[in-house]
Amino acid sequence: MSSSISSCRYYYYYNTHVHQISSPSSFGLSLAAKRSVVVRAENHPMATSDLSNSSSSSSRRRDLVFVVNPRGANGTTGEDWKRLIPFLRSRLGTHCNICESLTSGPYHALDITREAIREGADAVIAVGGDGTLHEVVNGFFWAGKPVTTNHNKEAPHKTALGLIPLGTGSDFARTLGWLFTLSFMLCSIRNNNPREAVERIAKGLRSQVDVGVINGESGEPHYFINVADIHLSAKAGYYSSRYKRFGNLCYVIGSLQAFMGHRNQDIKIKVDDGEWETYSQVTAICIGNAKYFGGGMKITPNADPSNGNLEVVTLQDFKWYDFILKLHKLYNGTHLTVKNVLSRRVQHSIEVDEVSGRSNIFVQSDGEHLGFLPRKFSILPGAIEMIR
Repeated sequence: MSSSISSCRYYYYYNTHVHQISSPSSFGLSLAAKRSVVVRAENHPMATSDLSNSSSSSSRRRDLVFVVNPRGANGTTGEDWKRLIPFLRSRLGTHCNICESLTSGPYHALDITREAIREGADAVIAVGGDGTLHEVVNGFFWAGKPVTTNHNKEAPHKTALGLIPLGTGSDFARTLGWLFTLSFMLCSIRNNNPREAVERIAKGLRSQVDVGVINGESGEPHYFINVADIHLSAKAGYYSSRYKRFGNLCYVIGSLQAFMGHRNQDIKIKVDDGEWETYSQVTAICIGNAKYFGGGMKITPNADPSNGNLEVVTLQDFKWYDFILKLHKLYNGTHLTVKNVLSRRVQHSIEVDEVSGRSNIFVQSDGEHLGFLPRKFSILPGAIEMIR
């Protein structure tokens, strides 16, 4: 056991499982730890890696950390991951040290990601849906600053973000064109081949992606890579999280529950440090770094996670029947032509607050409930390198 532990590189962790799966002999090694665990990689012959990049040497094996939410999509994520492992090992195992870390609960992926970056991992790959990706993205930051490696401080090194979309929503993957879905109401047809994600990781091509940051009146900043939203849609997301066992149907159930007792409210907005503007009878505000949320709804159709801007879509004075009549437009992204729907581009920041002072307007980002207004949303252009 001790020799096996020393053959797998670095990863954390508290109350989790870590596997080194670079070779069949080492797969199956499990560390169920109640303390921090440090494990080191095998010494393999040097090989030319197709994950090489200009900032690091091509003569060493790449260290890849796969952060897996085994309970995602009612356990389907864990089963899909198990089926993917043999292909992943055959495709990447020759040139990479592959470490798997299974999350044990909420926010665990943040700790895993931060430790992996500090130890100099070449990439941290989120395996799951938008919730897992959201936690991994937040793990790239600590105390308002990017997490950096503890080693080779003289040589620049950036840990990349990767994604294998195996979750319930996987909305960010849709923006990147990795997941094709035909969705309407309760019907959903998905085309998702996780082997294509492994091929992207093998090629190792990187590009910079923007990250949104949310600041409240106090506390740590919060980061999002997909969509942040306010009021009805945020309330619907809050409720839908209780019904994940129903798959994409959870979004419909959450929306129905959110409509009960909902009231449109006046909200004030300040864009790029300009003057405050009041918007009457706001139903929802969606702030997009990417295009989709809610299991395939193309809510901010002009958003692009690499253009350095946010798209803000405001829905005003919507009634419950408006959503039923215009739902198809919300899914295909043609709702910007609908009356009482406004879209604008934000280059730096947008501050949002309620007018009534009741402190009851919900805020969420990437499906995570963050509390209530007021909030300030900003963009960090090119904050993360992503394997695409």
